Amino acid sequence: MSFRQTTFGLARRALTPLLAALVLAGCASSPAIDTSRLPATPTAFREGKSLQTAQALATSPVMQEDWWKVFADPVLDQLAAQATRNNSSVQVAAGRLAQARAIARSTNADRSVQAGLGAGAVRQTDATAGNAPRTTVSATASLSYEVDLFGKLAGASNAALLDASAREALLQSTQLLVQADVAQTYLNLRALDAERTLVRDTLQAYRNTLRLTEIRLREGDVAELDVARVRTEVAATESEALALDLRRGALEHALAVLVGEAASSFQVAPTEWATALPVIPAGVPSTVLERRPDVAAAQTAMQAAQARVGVARTAWFPTFSLTASGGYAAPEIGDLFKMSMRGWGIGALLSLPLFDGGRREAGVQNATAEMDIALAQYREQVLVAFRDVEDQLLALRLLAEQSDAQSRSVASASRATVLSGSRYRNGLVSQLELLDAQRSELANRRQALQVRAAQYISTVGLIRALGGGWA
Repeated sequence: MSFRQTTFGLARRALTPLLAALVLAGCASSPAIDTSRLPATPTAFREGKSLQTAQALATSPVMQEDWWKVFADPVLDQLAAQATRNNSSVQVAAGRLAQARAIARSTNADRSVQAGLGAGAVRQTDATAGNAPRTTVSATASLSYEVDLFGKLAGASNAALLDASAREALLQSTQLLVQADVAQTYLNLRALDAERTLVRDTLQAYRNTLRLTEIRLREGDVAELDVARVRTEVAATESEALALDLRRGALEHALAVLVGEAASSFQVAPTEWATALPVIPAGVPSTVLERRPDVAAAQTAMQAAQARVGVARTAWFPTFSLTASGGYAAPEIGDLFKMSMRGWGIGALLSLPLFDGGRREAGVQNATAEMDIALAQYREQVLVAFRDVEDQLLALRLLAEQSDAQSRSVASASRATVLSGSRYRNGLVSQLELLDAQRSELANRRQALQVRAAQYISTVGLIRALGGGWA
C-alpha cells in the first residue's frame, strides 16, 4: 500500500464523522410545537352574551394605556400613575428586563468578529546563548471569528431575544397587576368611606333618639327599658363604626405600599364616592386575550425553549473558527516596530467531538424537556386566562341582578322604617319594633353599598383579565 493510499484512507476515516454531521445538519432545526396539546380557543366568552343591553350596545369604550381613566376619578388617576413609577414589584420586573436585554446583547456578540490587542515583556534565559538572560518585548493584535455553519450562534441569539421579549411582557403584566391592585384597593376604600358615613349618620340619629328617650323617661312617658334598648343600639353602632375605621386604616396602609410610600406619611382624604362605573360592551371576543401580557410572556417563553432545542442539537455538528494574529517582538523596545521584527499568523480550526459519554444527547433531552414544560405552562396560562374572564363576567352579571334586588330591599326597608316611626309616635307599636325597622334599613343599605363595591371590583378584575381593556 502506497503512502498516498494510506494517507487518503486515514483522511477518509477521519472525515467520516464530519461528513455525517454535514448530512444531518438539517436536523438541527427547532422542533415543531404540537398544537394538539394547546387548548381550543372559543370565538366568544359564554358569560359575555348576558351583558347585551341597550346601554352596552350604545357604549363601546376603547381602552387606552391608562385604562383606569375610564373610572373618571382624579385621585385614582394619580395613585395608579404613581404606582406604575414607584412600586417595588414593577421596579424589580424592570430590572429583570434590563438583565435579559443585556444577556441578549452578550449572546449576540458571539456572532461578531472578536478583536484584541496585547503587549508584554518577558525576561528569560536563552539556551542558544549560553543561558544568558534576555528580555523580549512584544505587541500583538488578534482577530477571531466563529463561522456559524449550522445556526448554533443564531439560535442562541434568537432564544436570548425571545427571553427578553418574555421579560418585557412580564413587566407589562406586573404593571397591570399592580395597577389593578391599586384600583381595587382604592375603590374598596371609597366604598368603606360611604359605609362609614352611613353608619355614623345612623349613629347620630340613634344618639338623638336616646337623648329624647331620656327626656321622656324623666317626664315619666316611657319605661327605663326603652332607654336601655336605645343605649344598646348606640353602643353597638359605635362599635361597628370603629371597626370600619380599623378596616379603612388597613386599606390606606396597603395602598401606601402599592404606590411606593411609607404608611406613616401616606393619606387619602375621605370624600364622596363619585367614581364612574364603566359599561362593558356586549359580546367581548375571546381574541382580546392575545394581548394579555402574561399569556404573551408564556407564549414567548415557549418559543425560546423551542429555539434552545435547536441550539442543543447543533452540539452534534462541528465548529469552524477563523483566527488571525500579527505583531512585533524584539529584545529592545526601540527595535519593537522594525519590519524585521514583525510576525503574523492565520489559522482555521475545525472541531468535532467524537465521544462525550452521552453529554450532547443529555443536553438535547434537557432542552426538549424544557420545551415540554414551557408548552404546558403556556397551556395552563391560557386556561387560567379564560377562567379569569368567565369568573368576572359571571360575577358582573349576577351582581347586576343582585343590585336590582337589593335596591328593592332598601326601598322596602326604608318604607318600613317610615311606617314604624309613624305608628310609634301614635302609640300603636313599641319602640322595639321601630328599632328593628331602623336596624333592618341600615343593614340593607350597607349591603347595597357592598354590592356596588363588588361591581367596581369585578369591573377592574375583568379589565385585568382581558389584559387592560376589552376593545
